[in-house]
Amino acid sequence: MAAHSYARYVALGDSLTEGVGDPDPAGGCRGWADRLAEILADGRPSFTYANLAVRGKTSAQIRTEQVGPALALRPDLVTVMAGMNDLIRPGFDAAAVVADIEEMFVRLTASGARVATVSFPDLGRVSPLARRVLPRVHALNAGLHAAAGRHGVAVLDVFPHPVTTDPRLWSDDRLHASPLGHARIAAGMAHTLGLPGHHGWIEPLPLLPPVPALRAVGADVRWAGTFLGPWLWRRLRGRSSGDGRTAKRPEPASVTPRPTG
Repeated sequence: MAAHSYARYVALGDSLTEGVGDPDPAGGCRGWADRLAEILADGRPSFTYANLAVRGKTSAQIRTEQVGPALALRPDLVTVMAGMNDLIRPGFDAAAVVADIEEMFVRLTASGARVATVSFPDLGRVSPLARRVLPRVHALNAGLHAAAGRHGVAVLDVFPHPVTTDPRLWSDDRLHASPLGHARIAAGMAHTLGLPGHHGWIEPLPLLPPVPALRAVGADVRWAGTFLGPWLWRRLRGRSSGDGRTAKRPEPASVTPRPTG
């Protein structure tokens, strides 16, 4: 049973918070925020949860489109995960992204809600083609930690922990967490919020056998053709994976805890 006093949780963000990479057997996505809500709802039948996240949204879009509706729901716990869709775009401006995120922190904490966020992992360890964005990750994480410190926002800091770049925690597209990855994020956030029994989120997985160099190159080529190419094509056309989509859970509702996994 979760030892906490939260009555209403609202999740803000992009595809990771929406749950992409963690399919729900009933259709749609589950994801770490749903999994966290299930942890929080254990033994608390009056607990409610809403998820306003929509895939493809930038930090500015999350700020303008999700914060107001979130405040209207009067949550006492809010998670904010923003910046990934800025990080991987040309023209990334760390200061502007951090300013958007900090404004969210200001407005949400002013309402009296407990606010928590998540740092970014070393994406270059997930995909070799992402190694060039490491300076961006460092800049964004530094700004995120500073803004969180100024406003009393809890931070699930994933960057220092090697397990967060284990390929088994990532889906085939190397941009979204796998079901196991989503479960680890949920456990990490529960631990960050002070819930007992979730310290194992940073435990390493059993070692994998080495991957032959030729097979690794082949996997990178297949990934580029299957996922990178379509993503670049959408960017060139000015399209987003979130076009035409709305939040999957816009109103607070009760949560039925499910077995972990």
